[in-house]
Amino acid sequence: MKLIEAKDIVKTYVMGEAQITALNNVSIAIEEGEFVAITGSSGSGKSTLMHLLGCLDTPNTGTYFLDNINVSQASRDELAHIRNQKIGFVFQKFYLLTDLTALENVALPLLYARVKESDAYQQATDHLKKVNLADRLNHYPYQLSGGQQQRVAIARALTNRPCIIFADEPTGNLDSATGNIIMEIFKQLNQEQRVTIVMVTHSTEVARKAGRVIELADGKIIRDGAPS
Repeated sequence: MKLIEAKDIVKTYVMGEAQITALNNVSIAIEEGEFVAITGSSGSGKSTLMHLLGCLDTPNTGTYFLDNINVSQASRDELAHIRNQKIGFVFQKFYLLTDLTALENVALPLLYARVKESDAYQQATDHLKKVNLADRLNHYPYQLSGGQQQRVAIARALTNRPCIIFADEPTGNLDSATGNIIMEIFKQLNQEQRVTIVMVTHSTEVARKAGRVIELADGKIIRDGAPS
């Protein structure tokens, strides 16, 4: 089943008197259960594409369906609702609240969603176990390594049981060995739990760990296929 179907997407920005075309008639389809890496050099349009696919922005022209919902012209409130219901995000910066423990950081989105406190903490515990942090539940971010903090961020992204996770340079702040651990967690979530993952990365080595690589240049897709 197609989870993502975008057709003829154009996104432009005005910078002073210049108009910059970040995406130029991009069409893309992603099936449920895929693990896709979006790559390209700086300025290629990969981050813009992720923002659009992640419902953080809308295109100037073109159509975009996420899980059969047309989000091309959605309002900000509608986009926020879709993100809350269907999407998990993992970023290069972990964005953990420093005065909360790992467990509290993961439970927080559930508490905001008015989940019963005991249920929220149980679900948060379960998600932290999935990323092998059962022994770090009560540790604060400053007590965790970079890789452990990223695993907390992944657990947090799973809290709303998203149909898709968008990861923006998830290994960018990590050394290669720790980055490999994070990629193995993504692969495990994808293969064992069928979580659809779309990852933006500038690293060709990291991209090769996905099942499919989409490469952009100058706002256009120049390659789409299995990792080389």
